[in-house]
Amino acid sequence: MSLPSAKTCGRASAMALAILGISSAFAHPGHPDAFGFNDGFAHPFSGIDHLLAMLAVGLWAAQNKRPALWVLPLAFPLMMVVGALLAFAGVAAPGVETGIAASVAVLGLLIAFAIRMPVWASATVVSVFALFHGYAHGSELPHGASALWYGAGFVAATALLHLLGLSIGLIAGQKMAAQAVRIGGIAIAAVGGYLLSGAL
Repeated sequence: MSLPSAKTCGRASAMALAILGISSAFAHPGHPDAFGFNDGFAHPFSGIDHLLAMLAVGLWAAQNKRPALWVLPLAFPLMMVVGALLAFAGVAAPGVETGIAASVAVLGLLIAFAIRMPVWASATVVSVFALFHGYAHGSELPHGASALWYGAGFVAATALLHLLGLSIGLIAGQKMAAQAVRIGGIAIAAVGGYLLSGAL
């Protein structure tokens, strides 16, 4: 099975951006389920930490090639749901902000140095970080929002961000483009280091 072409990835990215642009269509006044989905969908875009980490998962998956291409973008949202359920259940989880900041820093470094791991190891890394992100999402559930629809919203947004990261990584097939992705990893790591210094 061949990798998706740059043209296919470009179309997927355009579709993802279009969906992001019309996400407000999910909000219908007086409909609590829609409010929950819309608010959950918007949440990953409300902080640079969530946004960069989710893009980074897609970028790193693209660097690792198959089967990480699909394993990492699946592992992250699945474990994010587990983290959210822990928050909904009232389980205490210390160091959540530190874990989120560390996820940005570490994933950025992994991209910057183009580190490849066995798929089980890379899936473990993103799964641990996903627990922190999911817990944060779950603990910030707005009052009156539907946990089910809010959760569906942030999982959908996460999937789109992973898709964007994957698309960028796969399009960067040429040497110059691949170097640009690694430079992007350095920038992500720098932001993560800044966030981590504030969380400690």
